[in-house]
Amino acid sequence: MDLGLADRHVLVTGASRGIGHACAAGFLREGARLTLVARDPARLEAAAAALRAAQPGARVAVQAADLRDAAAAAAMIDAAEAAGGPVEVLVNSAGAARRTPVEELTPAAWQDAMQAKFFAGVHVMEPLARRMAGRGAGAVVNVIGAGGKVASPIHLPGGAANAALMLVTAGLAAALGPRGVRVNAVNPGLTQTDRLQEGLAADARRQGISVDEAAARATARLPLGRMARPEEIADAVLFLASARASYVNGAVLAMDGALTPMI
Repeated sequence: MDLGLADRHVLVTGASRGIGHACAAGFLREGARLTLVARDPARLEAAAAALRAAQPGARVAVQAADLRDAAAAAAMIDAAEAAGGPVEVLVNSAGAARRTPVEELTPAAWQDAMQAKFFAGVHVMEPLARRMAGRGAGAVVNVIGAGGKVASPIHLPGGAANAALMLVTAGLAAALGPRGVRVNAVNPGLTQTDRLQEGLAADARRQGISVDEAAARATARLPLGRMARPEEIADAVLFLASARASYVNGAVLAMDGALTPMI
C-alpha cells in the first residue's frame, strides 16, 4: 500500500530511541525526508547514523533540543523548517514520565511528569499545528500512552500528563480540522523499549518481587500473550499520518492488545 509519504518533510520528536526511532525508520522506508529531534545530541547523532547506514541515501537531519523549554522548542521548529522546508507531518513521541509507586510520590514528581510528557508535547504540537493550519494542510500524530486512560498505582503523574495530552489532541483536531490539519494519537501499552525496564522496576518495588517476576506477570495478563514491538506502534503512526487516513481526525487509538477492554 502506497501511503503517499514520499518526499514529505516529517519531524519526529523522541527520535533517538524506542517508538520514535521505529517511526523514523518507517517513514524513511516510505521515502520521506526526516528531521529527528531529541535532547541528547550524541544519542541523536548515533540514531541518525544508524538510520543512514540502514537505508543508504536516506535524507535525515537532526535538531537537538530540550522540548520542556518552550523557547528551545520554538527555535528548533524554526531551524528545522529553515533547513528542510515546511514540516508536513509531526510525530510527537518525546518525553516519558518516570514511573513512581504512590508511596514514593513527591510534589516534584508531579511537576516533572507534566514537564517531561505534557509540555514537551505541547511546546511542539501547538505552534507547529498552527503553522500547518496557516498553510492549509498537515498531520500530527501524538504517541501518548495507555496510562492516560486507566489509572495505574505506579504511573499517576505520567498518566495525568497523558490524559491531558489526549484532551489537547481532541481539541486541536476539532479546532484545526477546518483548516486542513488532522491531529490523532496512539496509546501504546507495554512495548519492548528501554523505558519498559523502568516501569517494571517500579512495579517490582510496589509488589515486593523481582523485575523478572514483574515482567512475567505483566506478560501473562496480555490477551495477545506478548508485549508490542516498537515497529508495530510505528505502523499505526504511519497510517494515521498518511493520506490513507484522510478522514481520521481526533482519534485516540488504543494499542494495548486489549489488556483493558473498553469502548
